Amino acid sequence: MAVNLAPPRAADLRPIPGVRIGVTEAGIRKADRKDLTVMLLDEGASVGAVFTQNRFCAAPVQVCREHLARGGIRALVINTGNANAGTGEDGLARARATCAALAKQLSLQPGQILPFSTGVIMESLPVERIQAGLPAAVADAAADHWLQAAQAIMTTDTLPKAFSSQVTIDGHTVSVTGISKGAGMIRPNMATMLGFMATDARVSQDAMHALALELAEGSFNRVTVDGDTSTNDSFVVIATNKAQHPRIDSLASAAGQQLKAAMLDVARQLAQAIVRDGEGATKFITVRVEGGKTAAECRQVAYAIAHSPLVKTAFFASDPNLGRILAAVGYAGIADLDQAGIDLYLDDVHVAVKGGRNPAYREEDGQRVMKKSEITVRVVLGRGTAADTVWTCDFSHEYVSINADYRS
Repeated sequence: MAVNLAPPRAADLRPIPGVRIGVTEAGIRKADRKDLTVMLLDEGASVGAVFTQNRFCAAPVQVCREHLARGGIRALVINTGNANAGTGEDGLARARATCAALAKQLSLQPGQILPFSTGVIMESLPVERIQAGLPAAVADAAADHWLQAAQAIMTTDTLPKAFSSQVTIDGHTVSVTGISKGAGMIRPNMATMLGFMATDARVSQDAMHALALELAEGSFNRVTVDGDTSTNDSFVVIATNKAQHPRIDSLASAAGQQLKAAMLDVARQLAQAIVRDGEGATKFITVRVEGGKTAAECRQVAYAIAHSPLVKTAFFASDPNLGRILAAVGYAGIADLDQAGIDLYLDDVHVAVKGGRNPAYREEDGQRVMKKSEITVRVVLGRGTAADTVWTCDFSHEYVSINADYRS
């Protein structure tokens, strides 16, 4: 069960002018479930994206990169149940066939379509089922189908993930809506398992790639469930250019900063929702590392803590075995780290001072915090002024069960 995460309501998700979404049942892996989604974009949309840094990337990731380089993107097609990863040349052919089939439906070129897949790896994509389902998905397309799409892209998620926001830019209201999926195999190193965000803001194509990178860096690149970087991670940002404000050509402009802040708020909610819905998660944990020489070394320490199975299982058990956190700090890989400068806090409880146990620390205080569903771990390195934050969850028995049974 997700940690303090409520299911989204359709009424709270704002339609984005220039985007229509259709969903259908194609029977890709299981019958009687929505598993095929199309997102149709009006002509003139600007599109940016970032993808997995896993060198063993899925066929749709490879095709998306090719098509994005050409520009003029008009539609996305997303299937769940099959990742089309580890499928070689046949997988590439099937991803391209999916694009060709949707392009034919829409009287477009295959290169104007971006394909996305999620699900089981090393199984052949049933492209004929996707082709058969596309007419129904296109016929279903409507501006207010964001929730249906969030539901249709789920795999082991227990809840759909979708959020909206609005911002005023140069006197004009701009909307932002995003969806994502992911619960396991999460250590994105760029984005999330799958994430799609759209706005009606006017943004130049040149600015879109930078926007996608900065949004990912500030949100999805700060979460981990289990430290595994997926083969299919993709995050797409769309600006339909329907709003009335002057076009944003630089994120450094006042308007660019306003838009980025609004979109980053949605991206962080989506990223944190993935952690809250982590497979078997019972705790949502914020790991804040301060006093580093650089933000990069703060992230290095934060991820060492967040990835540690010993730390994560201690949180699941509500066991204040907090030496595990100090050990993770020590093996994070900072060669000149001075343990005598390290302080450790668990919420409001000061656990360690200058590398040793705080004389005032009582284990019952640590256990009081560990029993909470939301916990902040704060480490002060005593090396500088940099800081950064990562969000993670605990490891439970259920995580093992879900992944042991995933293909059955």
